[in-house]
Amino acid sequence: MSDKPVKIPGPDHPITVEKNPDRVLVKVAGQVLADTRGALSLQESTYPAVQYVPRGDVDLSLLERTDHTTYCPYKGDAAYYSIPALGEAGVNAVWTYEQPYAAVADIKDHVAFYADRVELEIIAD
Repeated sequence: MSDKPVKIPGPDHPITVEKNPDRVLVKVAGQVLADTRGALSLQESTYPAVQYVPRGDVDLSLLERTDHTTYCPYKGDAAYYSIPALGEAGVNAVWTYEQPYAAVADIKDHVAFYADRVELEIIAD
């Protein structure tokens, strides 16, 4: 058991995870990094929603795993990837929760992108 504090999402910090019914396309300089109809939209507290893309819909050959990690008391430990095509701006631009807490277990095997570093497009059907 971890000695890190775990916080359960509640009224003071709500988190919802829902399937995004739309297509999510992620590009860098015109090159497609991810294309999916299986994204999960995670809405945490008052922050903008984040799109979590299934790893199977991501071109992982365009990413490089880094040693960087962070901790969220609501979601768990995050691991990071860089996008070499972006140079310095691409360092740690992608994250994943490989063992997320139960409250957000659906985001396991998904990655998320910093929206200000990639072209992230949500295409409504």
